[in-house]
Amino acid sequence: MPTRRQFLVLSSAAALTGLLPETPLSAAEVAQPFASYWHPSTILDWDPATDRDAKYNRSTVPLAKRVVPARPANAHARPDEARVQALVAYAPTSGNPAQGSPGMDHYATNYWQYIDELVFWGGSASEGLILAPNPTVTDAAHRNGVRVIGNVFLPPTAYGGQLQWVRDFVRREGDRFPVADKMVQVARHHGFDGWFLNQETAGGDTRLAGDMRDFIVYLKKSGLRVIWYDAMTDTGSVSWQNALTARNRAFFEQSDEMFLNFWWSAQGLANSAALARQMGRSPYDLASGVDVEANGYNTGVGWASVFPEGRPHVTSLGLYRPEWTFKSASSPADFYARDNRFWVGQNGDPSNTTTTANWKGIAHYVTELTPITSLPFVTNFNTGHGRKFAVNGTVRSTQAWNNLSLQDVLPTWRWSVTGAATPVTPSLDWDDPFDGGTALKITGTPQSAGDVRLFATSLEITGSTWFEVVHRTGAGPSRLQAVLRFGTTERVLDLGGAGGGWRRSAFPLGEHSGSTLTEISLRVLPGAAVTALIGRIGVTNPVMTPPAAPSHVQVEQVSRVDTTTVSARLTWTRSPGAIRQYRVYQGTGSGRVFLGGTANDAYFVPAIALANGDTAQIEVEAVSEAFDVSAPARISLTGTP
Repeated sequence: MPTRRQFLVLSSAAALTGLLPETPLSAAEVAQPFASYWHPSTILDWDPATDRDAKYNRSTVPLAKRVVPARPANAHARPDEARVQALVAYAPTSGNPAQGSPGMDHYATNYWQYIDELVFWGGSASEGLILAPNPTVTDAAHRNGVRVIGNVFLPPTAYGGQLQWVRDFVRREGDRFPVADKMVQVARHHGFDGWFLNQETAGGDTRLAGDMRDFIVYLKKSGLRVIWYDAMTDTGSVSWQNALTARNRAFFEQSDEMFLNFWWSAQGLANSAALARQMGRSPYDLASGVDVEANGYNTGVGWASVFPEGRPHVTSLGLYRPEWTFKSASSPADFYARDNRFWVGQNGDPSNTTTTANWKGIAHYVTELTPITSLPFVTNFNTGHGRKFAVNGTVRSTQAWNNLSLQDVLPTWRWSVTGAATPVTPSLDWDDPFDGGTALKITGTPQSAGDVRLFATSLEITGSTWFEVVHRTGAGPSRLQAVLRFGTTERVLDLGGAGGGWRRSAFPLGEHSGSTLTEISLRVLPGAAVTALIGRIGVTNPVMTPPAAPSHVQVEQVSRVDTTTVSARLTWTRSPGAIRQYRVYQGTGSGRVFLGGTANDAYFVPAIALANGDTAQIEVEAVSEAFDVSAPARISLTGTP
């Protein structure tokens, strides 16, 4: 097991030295909204009415319902037992853009189907100890049914921790805890689901431990989730138990979950599970911590202690820093290969995790979940970052970008291909997207028909439901079929058509009214080599009326980047009804350029090229869940701040 104490320490130079940049910020940098963070004393002064970044830090995507697929991929995995917590650091504590940024170089979380909760990891003594998640992370997680948890980091004294900060954190005013009240306000405003409490500052006493326990009780009354980290004990000292014991049970008793430190043993976990049951709690409210920050899937793990073969799981699983797959990668392709192996195993197929390797992939133990439980469902296979951005088959920006708010629900199974002879190879493609930054690509020379299992669904079909696929192939017939599964019944739809540009195939599903669509696959018929791009798959109840345009578009601030470029803070009034996202463009008509998008009603554009006359025409469109688009709302922006 790991013996490093990196769990609570960010290894950045800023975290260790306490130094902040002394170079004055440019106007453009001042204009950039950043993710929120505070010390216990400074959060008391936070007010969304006076925080100029507050409106840019809101997530508005509701938490989706998730279900176990009708046909899970892996017979070895066990549903409804262990949950998975992922503690992820997306960026340094400070200077983390709130709404994405130019550049593809970003940890785009993709395997949400195996994660139950994501803790937004970070914090340092010099910058801030209480972190609210970026809205981009919360938007993507909620769309996939994953709860997002903010982080509180009260560091060891060796890394700048101060016992006074802990006392400030749990300070009372009568029957109130002022910091807890602010944490509730932050979570409600920002739109995330709870807080991870990580108290590692030494020097406490029994009274301080009692105050911390009471703080948890008070915080939980808000309905937010609270996760406790195994460090502080009931004496107030810091002593990692690596188990649920008499020393930390008081904190677990008041929390929703506890993350157990990394140095656990098989017997310690078994005893922890037994004690949890004695307390009337589920053992799956305990997460056995695994530190993968340094070695990822090369980390040695005693898997049988958590997931004994042929028996119920002992506890849940806590993964510390799975973004190793991104940090250690040499390219986007390398990142996606590493990420697939981390979550699915070295075979690259969640249905086949048989291997002699110690790391068999999370899919070997934990059954995937699907958030595709209500209509409409539309995906463009958008991963949340890319080299370019396309809209309905036309590239509208050649600027590399990242923004998880725009991420679609990605395939449930990556990749599960059936067919005995020379199966095809599915992958994600960033070179030729249909809408967003990515398309699904299928290549190969199949000698027999092969099915690419894509999406587990639980969609109630009505008399007006349609299924659609947008795809393109090379010369000749596409040899693609869509296979829809309704319980034990399959319906095969021939996509056909000659090769060339993007082609939309749509099929009414009214004859299946009252049935539940449980699976979507693509079948490739045998023949010559095939290269197919799938740009969109959707199951919708089409309507003739597009969403209304947003109103009252305003330029809140313009900042000069250079002589020909400005940045801008934009706000607007939301369109009525369910809106998936707003897209911001420069220009009008066929020549307009995509500037970015958000699920929010405020967006920061980092770079707008000024036209003659030092002006730019801006359009904002509302996009529905079915990707119906409103008329544009327009505003003229001048380059004079």
